[in-house]
Amino acid sequence: MKGTTTNRMARLRARLLDKGLDAFLVLVEENRRYLSGFTGKDGQFDESAGALLITAGRQLLATDSRYEAQARTEAPEFEVFCYKQGLAQSLPEILSTLDTERLGFESVRLSHLQFEKFKKELKKQDRSVSIIPTEGLVEELRMIKEENELHAIRQSLALSESVFEAVREELAPGISEKKLAWTIERGLREKGAESIAFPPIVASGPNAALPHALPSDRRLGQGEPILFDWGGRLNGYCSDISRTIVLGRPDSTFKTVYQVVRDAQSMAVQAIKSGISTVAVDKIARDYIAANGFGDHFGHGLGHGVGLAVHEKPHLSPFRAMDLEAGMVTTVEPGIYIPGWGGVRLENMVVVQEGGAVVLNRLPL
Repeated sequence: MKGTTTNRMARLRARLLDKGLDAFLVLVEENRRYLSGFTGKDGQFDESAGALLITAGRQLLATDSRYEAQARTEAPEFEVFCYKQGLAQSLPEILSTLDTERLGFESVRLSHLQFEKFKKELKKQDRSVSIIPTEGLVEELRMIKEENELHAIRQSLALSESVFEAVREELAPGISEKKLAWTIERGLREKGAESIAFPPIVASGPNAALPHALPSDRRLGQGEPILFDWGGRLNGYCSDISRTIVLGRPDSTFKTVYQVVRDAQSMAVQAIKSGISTVAVDKIARDYIAANGFGDHFGHGLGHGVGLAVHEKPHLSPFRAMDLEAGMVTTVEPGIYIPGWGGVRLENMVVVQEGGAVVLNRLPL
């Protein structure tokens, strides 16, 4: 991790210099891990396992006694500061030792309440520091995956795909969505995943018309769509897969919808390469679905980046234009959702290369 961390910190410091920041506060859990190796979990939005403070010459990991030993072990390149009452109360002291005047912070993570606490403590202790919001400084570094990250993602994906065999063995009319969701979650854990990447989706019949349906007590029936969306986390890295199947003989609607979704995904994957716009890729799939009469039934973006977070940059959508670059990992997941009938979504993960995209999945569509 040492060489990797050093390289990442050098790239971040160059960005801080461009922004005129002499220190940077990192609070996003995935960014903290990416830069330091510290794996502490925040638990929930208003809790924190710690923060990084980075300057041109120093890097500090501030945490409390619950994580101090872990921080020293996992982040040996960082000075560890153990605060007693909380980060806000200790921030003036830390910034004084770092000789900070312009502190950048991650606006996506710092709450207004915590921001006000920071300002209050700095004023109380007579520290004159400008606190400056930033966006995407680390997330944009994380978009381009290093070889060790690609290896970790492949391993996470392979593990997640392997649990689907157990699901197939349980598939039968009358089994509930909740039971199948638990089969996925249990299988991920038993095969060695650190955790689920997100709560599994199992949606059958009309429920499959809800892209993010919650598994219910509804029981599977013959001839209806069954949409699965699941993924695990292994060595910090996530995977994300969707498959849609049917028990028994599919009706003509399923056959038509499934083929349109599959073709749209194939066309988008074939178009992906370094330099193409995320909007252009999304448009290829979206226009094809619309041309086949289902334009009003595909409302979400075509895909999203996957890495330490299950949803990260880049985003394949009509609204977030960005040129893809070699080393980016993204999902390609077109879907058609018809109220009262159900839906079909097919999701694979790909890595962008100079001349095209490589599909990472091995599980058949």
